[in-house]
Amino acid sequence: MHVRPRLLIAPVVLAALSAVLTACTGHPDAPAAPTRSSDASPSGSASPTATVSASPAVSAQAATPASAPTSPEAPAKTPTAASAPAPATRLSLTAAAPGGGLSLVRGGPAQEFTVTVRNGNAQAYRHLLIAFQMEPLTGEPGDLPGPASPYVLERCDPATGAWRGVELRMATDAKPAHLFEGGSPLARDAVRTERYRLRATATGPSGSSPLMVYALDTDAAEGAPLDAGRPGYSSLPHTTRRIL
Repeated sequence: MHVRPRLLIAPVVLAALSAVLTACTGHPDAPAAPTRSSDASPSGSASPTATVSASPAVSAQAATPASAPTSPEAPAKTPTAASAPAPATRLSLTAAAPGGGLSLVRGGPAQEFTVTVRNGNAQAYRHLLIAFQMEPLTGEPGDLPGPASPYVLERCDPATGAWRGVELRMATDAKPAHLFEGGSPLARDAVRTERYRLRATATGPSGSSPLMVYALDTDAAEGAPLDAGRPGYSSLPHTTRRIL
């Protein structure tokens, strides 16, 4: 008899507790635990998304410094034309006269002309001589016999302005450079222009023959090549006539 009252009270207490829980939730069929689980799911999925989007950004930042040292590299510089050695140049000689040539009259005034030497960069000369030669004129009927050298050749001294005699070789052969003496220095790339004048004596043959002008290296050894002993050559047309 004493046990039965306890059994009746237990069901009553359980029923009261169930009623209280139902009143609090308002949904007797839906458990409360799933509701809390659904609220936590979005926050849990957002965390992986943030982690994935941050990784590429960090990777890109790390890759940029790695490629920076190689980008400024430039191809190796090749030698330019300015740095290459200048080509070798040689001496040149020109003779010029008003009208392009010499036209003389026996016993008449002298006619001036110039000789310009332009040295190259290949060689400097210690003794460079300007020499002149003309083949003898055959003459014409009525010509009077003249001196052995029927011409007077002179050079203007640039220091004093005085005219000084210069040898004019009258011959048909070529005299080797090593047989000449004299001459003046000429540096590499130097340019020198000198004034000369030629006059025909009162008597002598008439006719035409070019005035040959040579630049001779009098230091050239015997047997040296022609270009070594005679680095420059030029000529001027020439005609001599008599008055009568």
